[in-house]
Amino acid sequence: MTETSQNGQVLLEVKSLQKYFPIKKGFLRKVVGHVRAVDDVSFFINEGETLGLVGESGCGKTTTARCILRALDPTAGQILFRTQSGEVIDLATLSVSEIRSLRREMQMIFQDPYASLNPRMNLLDIVGEPLLVIEGVKSRNERTDRVAELLRLVGLRPEYMQRFPHAFSGGQR
Repeated sequence: MTETSQNGQVLLEVKSLQKYFPIKKGFLRKVVGHVRAVDDVSFFINEGETLGLVGESGCGKTTTARCILRALDPTAGQILFRTQSGEVIDLATLSVSEIRSLRREMQMIFQDPYASLNPRMNLLDIVGEPLLVIEGVKSRNERTDRVAELLRLVGLRPEYMQRFPHAFSGGQR
């Protein structure tokens, strides 16, 4: 893994990622070919950076993200991830149980904010839910404080916590 770049430590480095889906035909479901959904994708993300995967429909954006998060097993390549403890792990080689402990350190943000936000929950509940479920923060006051801090971090005012998704612009969502 590249130790540093111009902006700091590399958090994620994807090297020659491939994901092929088999094409099966006949009664015995014999593999007659493969669909190359992702073929030789490489990139890295430094600490403090954001990467947006863009492209036309069907070009492999979601498949790439699902391979990185190991919702899909990659066919080939390396997915080097620097954990919060500083250890570099190849996610492509981990078992389901090994990847489970890393789930709180990574996530995919879907491109359709309307479909990914529950319209019946306010911002406090939406952002605070992972704090309760994953982090185990039982105290509502502590969750409220942490959500306010997160909102400030992304440029939103803490007073917005009581608003519902429909009250935000697409970019704010």
